[in-house]
Amino acid sequence: MVRVDPASAQDLTAIRALLERSGLPTGDLESTQPEFVVIQREGQVVAAGALQRFGTAALLRSVVVAPGRRGGGLGRSLVSELERRARATQVKRLVLLTETAADFFARQGFGTIERGRVPQDMQASEEFRSLCPSAAICMAKDLADST
Repeated sequence: MVRVDPASAQDLTAIRALLERSGLPTGDLESTQPEFVVIQREGQVVAAGALQRFGTAALLRSVVVAPGRRGGGLGRSLVSELERRARATQVKRLVLLTETAADFFARQGFGTIERGRVPQDMQASEEFRSLCPSAAICMAKDLADST
């Protein structure tokens, strides 16, 4: 079993570096303070992901696995734990934007949706407005339907 833990303040530098190495946005991490979880190996953060809440919806963001650790189920473990945390706080729908991982997220039960179907407050987030290009694929998963 893979252990997924809440990120500590000390983990944030390593998370930022991992995101930057993977080409994922970091410009709004201080202002939005998404709730990160991490997987560590030998004291190093090797995978991370976060939730940014918008009422009963949440943005699943910054899901990243270190290049040398991909393909071993760490991403699935992160998404599963983030879904569990979202359900525990009454989040009914997860939304994400991706340029490179649509197939991965489809295997986790996410489906492609139009950006316009996302709650207005989420559409107003930096992630939607400026950090992720309009070419990014918008995907969602209704948690009420997937227990």
